[in-house]
Amino acid sequence: MLLVHTSAFKVRFYECDLYGHVNNANYLRYMQEAAFEASAAAGYDPQRYAQMGRIWYAHATDIEYIRPAKYGDTVAVKTWVADFRRVTSRRAYELHSITMGALIARATTDWAFLDAATQKPAAIPDELIRAFFPEGLPERHLHREKFPSAPPAPKGAYRLRRRVQWRECDSAGHVNNAIYAEWAEECGMQCIAHYRWPVTRMAAAGVGIFYRRMWIEYLRPALFDDEIEVVAWLSEVKRATAMRHFTVTRLSDSALLARINVLGVCADVRTGAPRRIPQAMLDDFAPNIAVCPVGDCGEEERR
Repeated sequence: MLLVHTSAFKVRFYECDLYGHVNNANYLRYMQEAAFEASAAAGYDPQRYAQMGRIWYAHATDIEYIRPAKYGDTVAVKTWVADFRRVTSRRAYELHSITMGALIARATTDWAFLDAATQKPAAIPDELIRAFFPEGLPERHLHREKFPSAPPAPKGAYRLRRRVQWRECDSAGHVNNAIYAEWAEECGMQCIAHYRWPVTRMAAAGVGIFYRRMWIEYLRPALFDDEIEVVAWLSEVKRATAMRHFTVTRLSDSALLARINVLGVCADVRTGAPRRIPQAMLDDFAPNIAVCPVGDCGEEERR
């Protein structure tokens, strides 16, 4: 029997973007807060973890955006632990708009259980597992798909350098999980402007690029005042969709901190219906589009 918990969040005005939609990164914030509340309801709040000398760090997130939430909506986040392994756990989420009565997103996050002092993996205690699976663990572990591979960045990959800000760090002492999605979005917006397709030009053409799915793999934590470089490039360009890839690297030691893939869809800004990517946009972005190995991009690439 799954221990399912539901948290509700009222969408704030400042959580929405220029399209009037909840910003993509805020879905991750809802998920994280719901996970904390669910853990506390099972008897494991932050204070108890602190007494244990243990902490959970996000390792990977996979989120599918189904429809946008808007200002004034109430978002219900249903979450449950899907499985435990020796030092990791997968938590699943379903996000519903109570206002619309519809599913708006589904996601999973893989969490790593660490020793708070050493930051090294620690075995998950049986007592903790029983708190979330009082009738015992499922007989089989969930299949873990590998993080989607990306083709090498082309010469026209866009590069953004910045320093980690104080406001981007949380009480765990490192950059919060949702901030990586914000960095990717910031780099992506600067990239489209660099290639002469800022939001204003897309709006004039009646199109926008919206997230359909996002994968984030957290490899190492970024810390306050780190200088980082975010790199962005495209691949798998089809009629109305494309895959954008991001890497986040710390410049002082060249450590790869995170990888992010975003499946974007070109859509009519008024109706939200998918639209063919304008040929002029494809032409302008040509230097930023990676060539996939034969057979990796599908039959419809660049059709």
